[in-house]
Amino acid sequence: MNKTEFVGRVAKRADIPNAQAQTLVNAVLDEISDALKGGEDVAFAGFGKFSISHRAERVGVNPQDPSKKVTIPARVVPRFTPGAVLKESVAAGNKKPAAKKAAKK
Repeated sequence: MNKTEFVGRVAKRADIPNAQAQTLVNAVLDEISDALKGGEDVAFAGFGKFSISHRAERVGVNPQDPSKKVTIPARVVPRFTPGAVLKESVAAGNKKPAAKKAAKK
């Protein structure tokens, strides 16, 4: 699902015009981004937590020339940790039938 489809679903669920849903979705995403930029975590009980993660500097391999090592600089990246309710909901909605084991002869 892309952002346009998401906005459409929000509009339908909230029974509001698409333009208003677009404004609301943009506001939520902007607030989450601004909080992360400011070093704050954003947690929604049951859904999950948006946070930042500090990645240390490390040595990697140049994909164009594997014999050369390159230094990958330290950086700060966004992270999402799903909550228990979301994990359970996704697991319940994606149940696959158990695979049948081959009979031994």
